[in-house]
Amino acid sequence: MNMDIVLGLQWGDEGKGKFIDLISEDYDITARFNGGANAGHSIERNGKRITLKSLPSGIFMKDVQNVIGTGTVLDPVSLKKEILNLRQFDGTVEPEKNLIISQKAHLVLPTHKLLDIFMEENPDYTTIGTTKNGIAQAYSNKILRQNLRVGDIDSPDFKDRVEHILQRDYRLLAGNDIVLPSLDEISLDFFEAIDFLKKFARTDTELFLNTVLSDGKKVLAEGSQAAMLDIDHGTYPYVTSSSTTAAGACTGLGVSPKKVGEIFGIAKAYCTRVGNGMFPTELFNELGEEIRIKGNEYGSNTGRPRRIGWLDLPALRYAIMITGVTQVILTKADVLSGMKSVEVCTHYELEDGNIARTSGTLPENAHPVLKQMKGWEGDITAIQDSANLPEELKAFLSFLNDELGVPITYLSTGPGRKQIIKMN
Repeated sequence: MNMDIVLGLQWGDEGKGKFIDLISEDYDITARFNGGANAGHSIERNGKRITLKSLPSGIFMKDVQNVIGTGTVLDPVSLKKEILNLRQFDGTVEPEKNLIISQKAHLVLPTHKLLDIFMEENPDYTTIGTTKNGIAQAYSNKILRQNLRVGDIDSPDFKDRVEHILQRDYRLLAGNDIVLPSLDEISLDFFEAIDFLKKFARTDTELFLNTVLSDGKKVLAEGSQAAMLDIDHGTYPYVTSSSTTAAGACTGLGVSPKKVGEIFGIAKAYCTRVGNGMFPTELFNELGEEIRIKGNEYGSNTGRPRRIGWLDLPALRYAIMITGVTQVILTKADVLSGMKSVEVCTHYELEDGNIARTSGTLPENAHPVLKQMKGWEGDITAIQDSANLPEELKAFLSFLNDELGVPITYLSTGPGRKQIIKMN
């Protein structure tokens, strides 16, 4: 059986959690392959919403196994809070029974967050607007071969190794005249969270996943962040610290590309971005603020207001190209309802006179060429059949299908869990 993949195609916040929640009941396993507690996948249950950070979105399905894969970085303190919050949200969820954690996933240590904050606030470093969750510090220490992994928590010298790193980091931070929390306090919280972590199954998840695939089970790989934030192919340096593409799913989970089936790409009908970085179609006017408020465009993890812009086809074509997307899921079309017109960037005009129809660099001196299309009236949130969509919206979707060369197979019509329709 093949492994299917769900990815974001813009700068995150496209609505991946909702779509994964919709289709996860069709899979035996859902697996997170990258990122850490900097993710924010919003799920709706019984009229209430919860944001999952490290947990896979299939955690609510009793018959679905959930994997936190090798390519992730795991913050034990954050995971403990997330699971305790999850239990309050839904007392029927039993992650001790359906969560498996890779022994090779790297740990986020308490000082990683402090170093993250220090680098974001220190003028000697490039400020990119991170979530300050210590994700980049954990990944950088992974690359430097200076970090600890989940499998190390059972080692007899684990506590000594952690304390050695924490004390080393504190000496570095203390030399920069910044106010630090008590080392004893953050150490206590961390080791209590490690004891909590020991309640959950930990194994070589690449062996587990390849075994279940050989047994005919269906696996859904779940990405966090999005293609334009990929560490290699995104708008560097304003990117995340991991690989967010389909290739990243294979390396992050230890599954061969030969076993990949469908690749679902999620995109909004407009663009948003959090933090710094290139954004050629950004709106700085009242319309941008109107879309932000109507679409509730505030970070699910941080609450920060998202930057708003028109749909960027050069960037979207690029994301589809590098991820190998086979199906596109379009979200937030309902937010644009009621506008007399909507705009789409079809290409960039560059300073040298050339035209870019596909671009991953988004040069700041590029001029985005916008196509104006007729808007659609009425409330589409109750529509359950694509045949009943407004003609103007059908024309918008048809235009995107032609421009992208990949079919839009699902359309989200509202924030609710069931407000999504399969396109005919």
